[in-house]
Amino acid sequence: MSKEALKEQICVIGRRLYERGLIAAGDGNVSVRVDDTILTTPRSVCKGFLKPDMIVKVALDGKKLEGQMAPSSELPMHILIYKERPDVHAVVHAHPPVATGFAAAGQPLDKAIVSEVVLTLGCIPLAAYGTPSTDELTDTLRPLVKHHDAILMANHGAVAYGANLEVAYGRMETIEHIARISLVARLLGGEKELTHDEVQKLIELREKAGYMSSDKRYQACGFLKEVPLRQEETFTLTKSELIELAKRIELQLKERLWKHSE
Repeated sequence: MSKEALKEQICVIGRRLYERGLIAAGDGNVSVRVDDTILTTPRSVCKGFLKPDMIVKVALDGKKLEGQMAPSSELPMHILIYKERPDVHAVVHAHPPVATGFAAAGQPLDKAIVSEVVLTLGCIPLAAYGTPSTDELTDTLRPLVKHHDAILMANHGAVAYGANLEVAYGRMETIEHIARISLVARLLGGEKELTHDEVQKLIELREKAGYMSSDKRYQACGFLKEVPLRQEETFTLTKSELIELAKRIELQLKERLWKHSE
């Protein structure tokens, strides 16, 4: 696809985000990786009214190459994802209201309650809070980016990414979709999670369909927490990954204690 066609597509995605209420005012940002460059939405502009000539071209180090406007202030987050995930060529960041409500409440979307979400996306973890547009944010995301295709950001919003803009945008829609379903289920008495065996079958179907390769089974997050690792499956954690894991466990424990205290 040509550079001009990609700029047009970024504008279309911006309008869809705005019309679906996934962003408001100047919220959100969208980017596409093209070889060693990035096409990104500009700063402080409503993404629902983008024009192709507003799109900014930058290098992978963030240096502006083309465009009259300033690139998104969230560009470091996009650059991190592109560096950590060579398979990713598009990133969408938004503030979907219900999903962001979960993020503000410190709750990930990691329960297996809808089969289609398990099949197409897997769990959506929660990254600890980091000040937007700073290294704090990228540091909290780094341990999760390699293992997930969508992430909630505490007290901030959500980010989704994929092989192209349609995939990345679709994952953002799915984040808000499962958040709405989760909220309704809680209002009706609580989610009824799929069983271990039911989730195992879905993960196997997902691998066969090519949605998730066998080396990314951990994208299932808590879905497969009871499944023992195969003998050859071992994991090495960095210090930052270990800290992030501890934070997630702490959040889950607090949620369970809160439920039991009701």
